[in-house]
Amino acid sequence: MRLLSRFVVSLTAFALLAWAYVGWSLALGTGGRIALLLPFVCVWLVPVVYWVYERGGHTRLDDLVHASAYVAAAWLHFLILATLVRDLLRLATWLVAREGAAYRLLEQQGPVLVFGASILALGAGLAAGLLGPRVRRVLVPIEGLDPALDGLTMVQVSDLHVGPTIGRRYVGRVVERALALAPDLYVLTGDIVDGPVGRLARHVAPLAALGATGRAWLVMGNHDYYSGPRPWIERFRALGLRVLLNEHAVLQHRGARFVLGGVTDPAARMFDRTQGPQPGLAAGPPGAMLRVLLAHHPKVAPAAADTGFDLQLSGHTHAGQIFPFTLVVRAVHAPHVAGLSREGRMWVYVSAGTGSWGPPVRFGTRTELTHLRLVRGR
Repeated sequence: MRLLSRFVVSLTAFALLAWAYVGWSLALGTGGRIALLLPFVCVWLVPVVYWVYERGGHTRLDDLVHASAYVAAAWLHFLILATLVRDLLRLATWLVAREGAAYRLLEQQGPVLVFGASILALGAGLAAGLLGPRVRRVLVPIEGLDPALDGLTMVQVSDLHVGPTIGRRYVGRVVERALALAPDLYVLTGDIVDGPVGRLARHVAPLAALGATGRAWLVMGNHDYYSGPRPWIERFRALGLRVLLNEHAVLQHRGARFVLGGVTDPAARMFDRTQGPQPGLAAGPPGAMLRVLLAHHPKVAPAAADTGFDLQLSGHTHAGQIFPFTLVVRAVHAPHVAGLSREGRMWVYVSAGTGSWGPPVRFGTRTELTHLRLVRGR
């Protein structure tokens, strides 16, 4: 039975243990524990009903369930974290002076402090996640850059995750800000959607304004593949976005030529084992030209550097999105976690994401619309 699968059993056990820990630590009482169980059940429903049992169809109720579960997950994250911090502080103050004012405050007012902190953190995180991305300006010094390419600008959109919590209005704000920056190129580095074309086509429609410039290029991310690669590739192209699938284009700027390449995501192998990222196919013709690679996953960097690219633009990591996952992501993806880093002689820029996956919440990170400007390095 799917209900007894390892994933469902593990998820259920974790949820029950977390619920029991918070309820016991905060001494909520029977009524409080029952009330606390509701958000845990809400979070549990989405992976079990929609992922394991693959519920078909999609209505506004389904959108509401997803959005509620994501917000509940973020609040429970902060609640568990605040409870843990309170318990550690309570232990520390008990060891120092169990009759002291600090210990009494944590013992008597602990539940109020924990719930208050978790609600404040959720509010701040929602505001940061839903207000839209800041413009982050980045200078990239390229050694030996053709003088004609000095000052070449690109605006990077990455990890929008259009879906249950990010829709047409948010995408429209992103497009307006991107157009206002008036770069030489628009580059979209994957994970644009979280759902099928039939449900999300109207929400991604504002991207057509980028496509209309004739200067917008896109590579697919893992979530784009999960959402149905062929229909989405067709839709993106219909919007005027130029999709690169282990391909390249030779472009010109003020008379100088340069290569813009794009690779597939490693998730492409789920659909076709031969379609993993291949920087060699995206490198373009030989010669001393600037080479820029669009690759959703930053782990492509070693192969891209060996191939001869000067700059790789990626996303995927969200910079961890919510503390303390920010620390986990640094351990997993270092050195290409967020921002500008090096892979040999090649620069790698990893966007922290223009949107957010799951909870529309940012805590310890910011969404960004990245304005990159290439300059001649010394």
